Amino acid sequence: MNKTERLLAIVMELQRSKLLTADELAEVLGVSIRTIYRDMQALSEAGVPIVGETGLGYSLMEGFFLPPISFTVQEAVSLLLGAEFVEKRFDPTYRKSAHSSRRKIEAILSRPIREETNRIQGSISLIQKDEMAVMMREKVNLGSIREAMLKGKKLRFTYHKRVAGTDGNRVNVRTVSPFGLAHDEQNGWLLVAFCDLREDIRHFRVSRISDLTVTEDTFQIPDNFNLQSYRPKDTRSIRVCAIFNSEISDKVEEANNYYMETAESKEDGYHVTFRVRQPEELLSWILGWGADVIVTEPESFKNRIREEIEKMKNRY
Repeated sequence: MNKTERLLAIVMELQRSKLLTADELAEVLGVSIRTIYRDMQALSEAGVPIVGETGLGYSLMEGFFLPPISFTVQEAVSLLLGAEFVEKRFDPTYRKSAHSSRRKIEAILSRPIREETNRIQGSISLIQKDEMAVMMREKVNLGSIREAMLKGKKLRFTYHKRVAGTDGNRVNVRTVSPFGLAHDEQNGWLLVAFCDLREDIRHFRVSRISDLTVTEDTFQIPDNFNLQSYRPKDTRSIRVCAIFNSEISDKVEEANNYYMETAESKEDGYHVTFRVRQPEELLSWILGWGADVIVTEPESFKNRIREEIEKMKNRY
């Protein structure tokens, strides 16, 4: 990285972060602190409004903004795909903003870059399963959840939870303090919140929430909570073992079941171990493989599968 590139990188880092020390900038750019001091002097002489606060670090004067810069094809595609994802999976407010952002990005791309970006985008598709249902069950709630998080207000809603091993749902009303939103490929949007009923942090699928309201009760996120580093408690304690036909081992692997823990090819088949809260969580998935799988343990789950097969036979 030459000096010009380094000076530009410093301005971009300061534009992204409100305050950075010389040590932090030196570490990010891989140079000495003395070099950072010289670069700061050069930027100031060039008219860039750098503000140095003794003991705190450097920042850009309020209102300064670096003019748009050119993107590579890969950078442009990444940004546009990200905007498309937000358009498809967020609430109307963010969907509108994402659409506007995408149009602005496209507007500043040079013609060759824009044409190449359009060509690559045309070969990539973000497939949505049951998009209309997702819109009805998730998008309608996301705006209210964001509002509650921004205002520090609690949420009250009816939660529909599937009960393993039955044909019905368990429905109850929850009052929660919304700590954040997370997106899971299998479960969609998840609300991470402190549940007053359980007196602990719980996860709620946004698609299973109805009658959502923002209450007047306030809350504060604990100082020691960080959504990015938070990991939920793993309560899966039951082990389920199954042997699949070796010929479909690649399909089983591609299915990437959430509960799959280990998998190994042996002479008699593809041995897979699952870890679940209740074996019934795997019932429909296991039955979907038909005669190409046999459950070896626990015995109680083997009996449960036999019962389900008998029910199926009687229906036919």
